[in-house]
Amino acid sequence: MSDHRRPAMGTGEFIAFIAALMAVNALGVDLMLPALADIGHQLAITTANHRQWIITAYMLGFGAGQLLYGPLADRYGRRPILLATLVGFVGASIFAASSQTFAALLGARMLQGLMSASTRVLAVAIVRDRFSGRQMARTLSLAQMIFFLVPIMAPSLGQVLLAFGPWRFIFYALAGFAAFVLAWSALRLRESLPVERRSPLSLAALGSAYRLTLTNRFSAGYALAASMTFGGVIAFVSSAQQIFVDEFHAGERFTILFALCAFSMGCASFANSRLVERLGTRLISQSAVLGLIALSILHLGVIGLGRESLVTYMLFQALSMTCIGLCGSNFGAMAMEPVGHIAGTASSIQGFITSVGAVIVGSAIGQAYNGTTWPLAIGYLAIGIGVLAVVLVIEGGRLFQARHAADPGARS
Repeated sequence: MSDHRRPAMGTGEFIAFIAALMAVNALGVDLMLPALADIGHQLAITTANHRQWIITAYMLGFGAGQLLYGPLADRYGRRPILLATLVGFVGASIFAASSQTFAALLGARMLQGLMSASTRVLAVAIVRDRFSGRQMARTLSLAQMIFFLVPIMAPSLGQVLLAFGPWRFIFYALAGFAAFVLAWSALRLRESLPVERRSPLSLAALGSAYRLTLTNRFSAGYALAASMTFGGVIAFVSSAQQIFVDEFHAGERFTILFALCAFSMGCASFANSRLVERLGTRLISQSAVLGLIALSILHLGVIGLGRESLVTYMLFQALSMTCIGLCGSNFGAMAMEPVGHIAGTASSIQGFITSVGAVIVGSAIGQAYNGTTWPLAIGYLAIGIGVLAVVLVIEGGRLFQARHAADPGARS
């Protein structure tokens, strides 16, 4: 069916579709969390922290893949690239389900991440094709609000799948969900990039787009800031099972406790979607960074006094995730605003910076896990201070002030 004959998505369906694209990646990360111990046992992973590489390998592929899809989508359109990579994700998921060694599983996980990278790049590019500035931030927040239901439900769904079969069922479920999104895309998604706006796939054009994206301090700077806050999410996801099960002996409540922390990010996205057009991306996100720093200092004080418990950890983790949730879509919108005319390539570069930076930050914190919550609390404090420093450089030492109206995105 041609785009001309394919009915256009309404606003509600469009937001739900973008959320489903994001959910392919979220399920790829979170669905197998309850199965990490079983995978480690069956594939002879003797060091507990090494199980985190099942998450990290996926994120490495996810980060690297984003460099490819933006330029391809700017040249050939969003739709054909999305369809091809969703087919690839289905195949990679089946490969993961059949893996017999830890090395094979890591290879399959990296391939899954490589394929799912398109969902991040193209979700942002497709939204940017339709919206900009605060409208873009609001749309992304609404999509992320739905998307954050996935981390809430994913571990529970993974636990249910484990009740009916081995951990390999989880990867077959990932293949099934990706196949559903593939069918939705094929039947309902119109191409959002007109032929006249497509960029030639040449070294000169790529060099120009890369140079513009990397030399604009708002584009590169807010992508870097987003990488650090996303690193906090990776650190939590990677070490969550060990913290809840090994430190607090709450394995039977793991899926519920994990869901509560993820729910706080969903609430943050909902609040952002309602407030961002009135308050602006800067006031909300920069206030959240200051909040993350304050929370981390208080958390370290509680740990230092020997008062850490499951209740205090949950409280500080949920509040910290709220602050991180208030940063994500706003940083993404501010990074994209000055480079909207090359949205696909810019989204690729920014996504690579964000994802690979997050893997570095999250892995450093996660691999430092020592049976206590110290590494996570210290890591969050370092993230908050680092992000604040980057924001101050980007904004010329000012906080809570929009750029001059002559600049792109002045109303952000």
